[in-house]
Amino acid sequence: MEGRMELRNVIAIIPTEILGKVEKQLQKIGVKGVTVTQVRGYGEHKDLLRENWLVTHARIEIFAAKTKADLIAAVIMETAYTGMPGNGIVCILPVEKIYRIRTKFEAKPDEI
Repeated sequence: MEGRMELRNVIAIIPTEILGKVEKQLQKIGVKGVTVTQVRGYGEHKDLLRENWLVTHARIEIFAAKTKADLIAAVIMETAYTGMPGNGIVCILPVEKIYRIRTKFEAKPDEI
């Protein structure tokens, strides 16, 4: 991608009660926008004593420059870490393009 900044999608699934702390830390490092949704699921830490293993977590999605993605992931991990099972996960995915629906044009990297 010559002349273009590569983009990444940072996705984190964390306990809902930690969401406020994570949001504040992301704002401190200059993250311009986040999407947060409530999700249900289970991972390596599940309550086998319950009939329904699903628990509620927050899913955070952030589109960022490739150069900032690792910092964003590190901030989320540092803030959400308790050392206990169920802290969540963070993944970083490549993004080919982002379009602004309002303008119908591809978003520039500095707009993300």
